[in-house]
Amino acid sequence: MKYKNLVFLGTSHIAKQSLNEVKKLIEEEKPDIIALELDRKRLPALLSKGKRKIDFRSIRHIGLKGFLFSLFGAWAERKLGRLVGVAPGSEMKQAIKIAKKENIEIALVDQDIEITLQRLSNSIAWKEKRNFIADIFKALFIRKKELEFDLETVPDKKLIKKLTNQLKERYPNVHKVLIGERNRVIADNIKKLMNRNAGKKILVILGAGHIDDVFELVKEPEISFSFKVG
Repeated sequence: MKYKNLVFLGTSHIAKQSLNEVKKLIEEEKPDIIALELDRKRLPALLSKGKRKIDFRSIRHIGLKGFLFSLFGAWAERKLGRLVGVAPGSEMKQAIKIAKKENIEIALVDQDIEITLQRLSNSIAWKEKRNFIADIFKALFIRKKELEFDLETVPDKKLIKKLTNQLKERYPNVHKVLIGERNRVIADNIKKLMNRNAGKKILVILGAGHIDDVFELVKEPEISFSFKVG
């Protein structure tokens, strides 16, 4: 997927397929800049070799609901990652490793994680909290063969749309914050990056669930989006 000086790659954060596609596309496109679905706070956590410690002090900044959602969401992703032998975010680490080796600039285009989590704390409805507790309980016993899709590959567009619609129906406010709002922020940051680097090729690596909407938003007239903490 391409637009002007942009090349888009949709990935799954725990799929072996994504590791290969990241390497292949960087070799083929030879980008000047690689834009990643990360922010300045998540990047060090991703690259850290030690086990990430739980910082309970962050509850004061992001709210209890956002903190718990982040905690359990990360746990669920690690659980799925263990089922396929790929740590969450490995494709992003792969891109960063190659970029450092080839002296390619890295740009972080996601929204500040604290803003996202505080937005979640302020937005999650009671029904969504109840659904979340039920889904976490189910996740404790889930097995790879029980899933309706292959964790080792990037879901196709039809499946992504189905899963996104399920999320939107079961967690409308979570979908709004994690998908809708972040897509607009990511697209806005990509536009700014394009404008600053008109003569350079930019490879944009995002989770596959973000790609189509961000692509369309990037093509729209420029509007600045941001969601502030506080």
